[in-house]
Amino acid sequence: MLKKFVLGTIAAVVLAACGGEGSNSASSAPAQSGAASGSLIERINNKGTITVGTEGTYAPFTYHDKDGKLTGYDVEVTRAVADKLGVKVEFKETQWDSMMAGLKAGRFDVVANQVGLTSPERQATFDKSEPYSWSGAVLVARKDSNIKSIDDIKGVKTAQSLTSNYGEKAKAAGAELVPVDGLAQSLTLIEQKRADATLNDELAVLDYLKKNPNAGVKIVWSAPADEKVGSGLIVNKGNDEALAKFSTAMNELKADGTLKKLGEQFFGKDISVK
Repeated sequence: MLKKFVLGTIAAVVLAACGGEGSNSASSAPAQSGAASGSLIERINNKGTITVGTEGTYAPFTYHDKDGKLTGYDVEVTRAVADKLGVKVEFKETQWDSMMAGLKAGRFDVVANQVGLTSPERQATFDKSEPYSWSGAVLVARKDSNIKSIDDIKGVKTAQSLTSNYGEKAKAAGAELVPVDGLAQSLTLIEQKRADATLNDELAVLDYLKKNPNAGVKIVWSAPADEKVGSGLIVNKGNDEALAKFSTAMNELKADGTLKKLGEQFFGKDISVK
């Protein structure tokens, strides 16, 4: 999953669960086979209801707004896909640690939670639709900085979480690491001139800049397209027909501008393209 190293800083934890859609917690509900009412492709073809596992506490991807409604980029993309397919969608909120196990056990049909399927173990068990978001490393510096690429951070104070993959990448580039707890602290230190740059996740940075438009920092370098990782809807293997329908719907949403609009709404940028 993309977010576990650095995106935790943008998670908005909502303590009160709301009623209605998305209020059933898969972690507390008894196990229930997703095949109980037929296969996933049958439910899609019969315009039935598909169940979707998501956290609901991971803004801006999946969270509750001020009125308690489940929303977020991943949630709204999933709703748009469901609309294209003419099916209903029921969100089941669960903790990340039990999410993929819940999918495997049939507690829900699909997972929508910024999953990239980057490990061989997950690739052997699950399949991913056409990606609806792409993310990779970006380098952030002050707006008046002369730093322009990752080659420029050798010997430069770079604020990083020491346990993240981005910290390792900065160290490999010869940066002088300034330890931090997360992205927000990194960017604060840069603005305070206690650090000069940070390597971090693009979506996390875009979210921060959208929420803090007057921040004195900017993205000065982005990883090339072939180094970015795409996140899509995740299903158990053996659902090829259903997966093809999800991917077709996703491509239609790209073509008609829906994904671009949702990306701009939540991030200020179309994140459905590399």
